[in-house]
Amino acid sequence: MKPSLKIIKIGGHILDDSKAKKEFLTQFAAIDGLKLLVHGGGKSATALSKKMQLDVQMVDGRRITDAQTLEVITMVYAGKINTSIVSMLQALSCNAVGCTGADANSIQSIKRPVSDVDYGFVGDIQKVNSEYISLLINAGLTPVFSAITHNNKGQLLNTNADTIAASLAKSLAEIFDVTLYFCFEKTGVLEDKYDETSVIKIIDKAKYKGLVKSGIVSDGMLPKLQNCFDALENQVSKVCIGQPSMLSDHSNNYTTLTL
Repeated sequence: MKPSLKIIKIGGHILDDSKAKKEFLTQFAAIDGLKLLVHGGGKSATALSKKMQLDVQMVDGRRITDAQTLEVITMVYAGKINTSIVSMLQALSCNAVGCTGADANSIQSIKRPVSDVDYGFVGDIQKVNSEYISLLINAGLTPVFSAITHNNKGQLLNTNADTIAASLAKSLAEIFDVTLYFCFEKTGVLEDKYDETSVIKIIDKAKYKGLVKSGIVSDGMLPKLQNCFDALENQVSKVCIGQPSMLSDHSNNYTTLTL
């Protein structure tokens, strides 16, 4: 029987709210068993870019990453945010270790090919070093991954944090019984985006197609759910979307994805 592993991706709105961040990390630290955390930090990167008078360009919710923007996100994601999270978890007796995809070649990517849009230094994941990451986990450490990968040729690459979480889950599912959580400010996938009580409790692939067709699932939720189903199709046992309270709440007030 495979040991259980919880992989949690935390959204930027929670990280940018000091109270919400502290509450989430307290909940995360209290989780029994093996765990891994993935974070982005797009809002903070945007704020710093504007302070530095750099243009911020987004296409379909994805950041155009030129050389200067890559410097900013490296400072913000792998520096300020990651180190702060690790420090706070240590204070909560969670023995965390900060990671990027470059550490021990843990997540290798290629620069996204130019088609209709040139995204710049954005990485599409090719390989996850599950052996190295499992060594950290089995040694009693809690990896905290920022949204940066590399091409194994010295180039760092900005990579979507949801995709990183799903890719880690798929790779580690060969070793562990993985549950993947996407924690953000909403209670789950909502039937009505203005009504927090309209949580869709269960979404299978057929339901997902209908939600996309009706426009209920759109924009940033589209790639998030695509990552969810991709994970489920690759041995991940369960995928949940909702507020951090779902990590300890047994009320089922969140969205569960199923095939």
